[in-house]
Amino acid sequence: MATTTKVLYRAAATTSGNAAILYTVPATGTTTVVTNIAVCNPLASTSTFSLNIGGIAFAATSAVAPSTTQMIDLKQVIPYNGTTTSQMQITASAVTTAVTFHISGIEIS
Repeated sequence: MATTTKVLYRAAATTSGNAAILYTVPATGTTTVVTNIAVCNPLASTSTFSLNIGGIAFAATSAVAPSTTQMIDLKQVIPYNGTTTSQMQITASAVTTAVTFHISGIEIS
């Protein structure tokens, strides 16, 4: 089994009202373990974000204080599932595109 530590997503949030796909488990036989999530709010006012892992709400309209980064350490497994794409994805949205997500993890194949 190959184990690869990697950046799963690093960019600004979407504000479309619908959660954007940030990451999808890439292939049959691959399992991803999400290990760290940082949500950065560089603004002078509080912002909110929502995050789903494997099709399930992980953070629903969570607040991030002004000029701070919220760090989340976890070990969340997302296996490849060829029939239900949403169960293989990380999705998120925020109230402003100033909010950024930095997501790290491990792919095991």
